[in-house]
Amino acid sequence: MSDGNQRKGVCLCGAIKMTATSASNSVGACHCKMCRRWGGGPFMELTCNADVEIDGEEHVSVFDSSAWAERGFCNKCGTHLFYRLKKTGQHMIPVGFFDDNDDVVFDHQVFIDDKPSFYRFANETRDMTGAELFAKFGSPE
Repeated sequence: MSDGNQRKGVCLCGAIKMTATSASNSVGACHCKMCRRWGGGPFMELTCNADVEIDGEEHVSVFDSSAWAERGFCNKCGTHLFYRLKKTGQHMIPVGFFDDNDDVVFDHQVFIDDKPSFYRFANETRDMTGAELFAKFGSPE
């Protein structure tokens, strides 16, 4: 899923800088209720594997959001930093966190069955329900 692009970004207050060594160009949207509650809308992310360098790690707070994943945020300004799988350390980082994202393509959506009816994207994407996602990649538990 990752194609080796290095991407850099910084939180709103500048306390945390992150470098993802192998970030994808493929933007995904998650419509699950937890992601929407976390950010007020769909979680638009780039998959960045486990090779993410965090400068200012003392300002990272982590919320244990499920049996298989955790969510990180800056404890000074509240910027969302990552959704991270516990088993593999794979990071999904908000696409807007990165300084340069002109080359990304929005091409997939997950938990499409949880998407509320008040919004929709015009982009043609690969869409998966939650059940289809777990069938393809295995249950996270």
